[in-house]
Amino acid sequence: MKKLFMLLCMLGWVGFAYAQTLIITDQNTGKLLEGVTLISQSSESVSLSDPSGEVDLSPFAGSKSILISLMGYETEQLSFDQLQNRNFRLALVPTNLQLSEIVISGTKWNQQSANLPIKISSISPETIAFQNPQTAADLLGVSGKVYIQKSQQGGGSPMIRGFATNRLLYVVDGVRMNSAIFRGGNFQNVINLDPFIMEQTEVLFGPGSVIYGSDAIGGVMSFQTRNPTFSQEKNFSVSGNLTSRYSSANQEKTIHADVNLGWKKWGLLTSFSNWDYDHLKQGKNGPDEYLKPFYVERINGSDQVIYQENPGLKQIPSSYSQYNLMQKIRFKPNSKWDFQYGFHRSQTSPYGRYDRHNRIQNNLPRYAEWDYGPQLWQMNLLSIKYTADRGMFDQMSLKASQQQFKESRIDRNFQNPLRTIQEELVDTYAFNWDFHKLMDEKHTLSYGIEWVKNQVSSTGKTEQIETGQTQKGPSRYPNADWSTWGIYLNEELKLTGKANLQAGLRYSRYQVFARFLDEFYPFPFEESELDEGALTGSLGMAIRPSSDWVIQSNFGTAFRAPNVDDLGKVFDSEPGAVTVPNPELRPEYAYSLDFGVAKKIGDLAKIDISTYYTILDHALVRRNFTLNGADSISYQGELSQVQAIQNAAHARVFGLQLGLEMRLSPQFDFTTDLNFQNGKEELNDGSISPSRHAAPLFGVSRLEYKNNLFKGQVYFIYQGERSFENLAFEERNKDEIYAKDQNGNNYAPAWYTANLKASYQFHHNFQAVIGLENLTDQSYRPYSSGISGAGRNLLISLSYKF
Repeated sequence: MKKLFMLLCMLGWVGFAYAQTLIITDQNTGKLLEGVTLISQSSESVSLSDPSGEVDLSPFAGSKSILISLMGYETEQLSFDQLQNRNFRLALVPTNLQLSEIVISGTKWNQQSANLPIKISSISPETIAFQNPQTAADLLGVSGKVYIQKSQQGGGSPMIRGFATNRLLYVVDGVRMNSAIFRGGNFQNVINLDPFIMEQTEVLFGPGSVIYGSDAIGGVMSFQTRNPTFSQEKNFSVSGNLTSRYSSANQEKTIHADVNLGWKKWGLLTSFSNWDYDHLKQGKNGPDEYLKPFYVERINGSDQVIYQENPGLKQIPSSYSQYNLMQKIRFKPNSKWDFQYGFHRSQTSPYGRYDRHNRIQNNLPRYAEWDYGPQLWQMNLLSIKYTADRGMFDQMSLKASQQQFKESRIDRNFQNPLRTIQEELVDTYAFNWDFHKLMDEKHTLSYGIEWVKNQVSSTGKTEQIETGQTQKGPSRYPNADWSTWGIYLNEELKLTGKANLQAGLRYSRYQVFARFLDEFYPFPFEESELDEGALTGSLGMAIRPSSDWVIQSNFGTAFRAPNVDDLGKVFDSEPGAVTVPNPELRPEYAYSLDFGVAKKIGDLAKIDISTYYTILDHALVRRNFTLNGADSISYQGELSQVQAIQNAAHARVFGLQLGLEMRLSPQFDFTTDLNFQNGKEELNDGSISPSRHAAPLFGVSRLEYKNNLFKGQVYFIYQGERSFENLAFEERNKDEIYAKDQNGNNYAPAWYTANLKASYQFHHNFQAVIGLENLTDQSYRPYSSGISGAGRNLLISLSYKF
């Protein structure tokens, strides 16, 4: 009898342990939901559902309040006992009308967005799977709140609230991606990231320097890649995804595969993606100035101008290919410790910078070659998380990372046998130690320290293409070290049940040491050294007068420390101008005020309005300069105006973001996002120029139909006109990228694309997506871009989940 009793107890314990696995599904379709976030009221326990819709509830045992959230679904707040009464099964209700979701970019810890005084937008994996963005830059554009500029097909430079490039911060798995050679001009580093493996993508709008330090002036783009999952019930589990995609406008051929191996305490995740793009075909209906009917080939030792049969529709050269590899290993010995190692590698083929190939000189192409060499990004990341019962923190996160960036530029003038090659290598080391502490029911502290070091190596050479002989040439950058460290404290105070106050403070220090050992230019200095500090802060409040209202307001400061690109580069910024080093630089500072209101109107609609005003002081901008008293020097055989980056401007940006979501019926939803921004920048003579990175009015509107396994969408993407008078002064002479108005001046015309997309879930494991983009075959070019968007495009994507 005693043995039978013990056996029954053991079986009962096993049954209870089994029941502690929560299974989460879609209420309408029964689809198992992956990536659902569970967070306890005290924030001490956080979990995500695995590909089988399962999540281990044992860390939440006894919890009185568990917040359960997934973008596109109504947020649930239930106790452990309530989940147990439901036999640990939960069906989430689909909705677009959310006032709050779980986000991490605001403080690096899981929080409800409605409790934060800043605006944060998320892009879910489900949205990515449906929209099928070709690159991570296109992924950001899917939000309808981030503007994307492109100088070539292999690129994508986000613009947020009037800022771009090195005034925006990229964060991957909690680690800053910005390197010491991130430039002020448009760049393409974001394409190194793989959209297929994104678990959560967030855009924090406005200053983020308190948490993230330098560069977070206009916003922070946080990319959280998928983590390995464990086996919930079995000793071992296997899951994964297979995807293939084809696009007609550039003959895209894409494959992706990932597989997760899960044990009780170990998880391994391997992911591989490969993209291959032909030259991009643009639409037929648009400005003739966007057509480039020729390209250059070297035939029998001579550069030849080749004319296309269908003039200019295929943009040559713009083809490229890329692969991404990710490997993660995770070990969680108990509920307190979580160890993870991640390896990322991305590499592109060489690809042409299309806008430079459009330049004309003496009625002939200026360049026979202007290409980027293979672009490499690689990261090793060791992450340790620990949950404590008491003491100085409830949660601790330790990240140690190493990144490597390789890029190069290859150019050669038409009919010139000398090819110029410049190569850059940056090794980046970072250490982040972050803490989270729930002081009591009203006070929550987040604090941490960060250390980053960049080592920049830059070389140059010239090659005689006929003989193959090479010799040393001028490099783009000096060899340099750039480093920074910072310490921050952020407090959240619940004033009442309806109001949250948040305040933060950070002190950062940065050092730059550059060695100018270049015999090609007569620099009046051999080295440069900077060592300065920066203090930033923020104060904001989020108020929820009722469950249908959210009011947010925040004042924040941000800064950007001069990097190696600012103080040390030599390059031709435009025809007849050359940028030279300037070692006398100081940080630029931003002061920003935000105000936002979100209102839910029953179960019918949600309106979201945000406005902001930002002042940029001591702005680092390119201005005319002198070198050894001379205002012009010879650069690559051409007399060029000397320019340099200087603390020479005062700028301001103000804008409005409007979002509308409507539930027209249980099957039909309508959403729209509109963005207006206006920027002004002070010039040397005291005159005012429009800001280069303040995009014209832009947005996206979508009408969506859902019915069980089918989803269809009609959507329009559009941009307003940017007239010649409203172009930044530095943009007005760029004939190669703009259309001509009735007066023959450069301008950016308004444009739109009409698009159809549909998906069908043939099986809970198999999904097909088909799209017809740019239905009216518009020839359009996003503002400040050097390449036109895709013409009419057929997209087919097939995905299998196992």
